[in-house]
Amino acid sequence: MKLGLVRHAQTTAVAGSCYGRSDVGVPAEATRAIADRIAPLLPADIALVCSPLQRCATLAQAIVSLRPELTLRVDPRIAEMDFGSWEGRAWNLIERAELDAWTRAFADARPGGSGESTRTFMERVGEAFDEWRRTGRDALWVTHAGVIRAVWALREGVRCVERADQWPSRPIAFGEWVLVEA
Repeated sequence: MKLGLVRHAQTTAVAGSCYGRSDVGVPAEATRAIADRIAPLLPADIALVCSPLQRCATLAQAIVSLRPELTLRVDPRIAEMDFGSWEGRAWNLIERAELDAWTRAFADARPGGSGESTRTFMERVGEAFDEWRRTGRDALWVTHAGVIRAVWALREGVRCVERADQWPSRPIAFGEWVLVEA
């Protein structure tokens, strides 16, 4: 059983800004290019699931426009992490003390004061991951880099990343498609 994970196209957000849960847009041509590359490769019976944020939903809809036999389901559990008051701010302008406080208590601290803790984020993504495993079906999630990294940890049996240095750090390109097997 396979789970494909596709990251959305590059967004219109200012480069270097924090936009986890912010609903930023993506250029239509970039989204279409990814859909054109992925849609022909998908089996007809694959479960297609996307984050509700427009940068993922528009890509998933573009895939369905090319493959109308596919059924799309939107799942808020695979939305990106909420970074609270950091949303929309340049990462390099967030106070070092704030970042350090988050990384010191990585599992339970709430980034940006009101954001989502890593533990809560992992629980949410973990619920979706566990549901996928129970279905016994191949699936494709159109999602975010944070969700992809969370799935990598979950695949290794890690239900909560306790320390920042344990968070998967491999870069994930916009439009990249990675595969996880159960």
